[in-house]
Amino acid sequence: MPARKKAATKKKATKKKQVARASQKKKGAKKPSAKKTAAACGARTAPRKKAPSRPAAIKKAITVEPGPPPGNIPPVEEPTVQEIAVGVVTHYYSHLGVAVVQVNTGALRSGDTIRVRGHTTDFTQQLASMEYEHQHVDQANPGQSVGIRVADHAREHDIVFVVK
Repeated sequence: MPARKKAATKKKATKKKQVARASQKKKGAKKPSAKKTAAACGARTAPRKKAPSRPAAIKKAITVEPGPPPGNIPPVEEPTVQEIAVGVVTHYYSHLGVAVVQVNTGALRSGDTIRVRGHTTDFTQQLASMEYEHQHVDQANPGQSVGIRVADHAREHDIVFVVK
């Protein structure tokens, strides 16, 4: 047999072996689960027990009604007397240190002292830089979304207050 025919025959044989191995891997010999094995041996499995239900009186006693927060911590939505809620942070760009603020009421002006307060955020700073559609502006009116350079990390849904 010539050398070329031997090489071609070897290639075909190895290819057939590879195909056979791949099909065995796909099918895979599945091991029977413990339940099937026990059932196959004729062993009985115990029926599941239901958890006892609690009487209605106990269920009512367990439920907890929401109350005021612990201590004298006011909720986030209530500003102090010297603060006016102006808008909400809609996005924060951490690599730039810029928060996008949707102005809802009042106006934001450069030089104002603002307070950003949220669930884990609470800082005060003077408003130095503000942009609307990539243009520097000195005032933002209701309905505008402006970018503000902030001193600390702000999060979405944080409330922006103007301090009087």
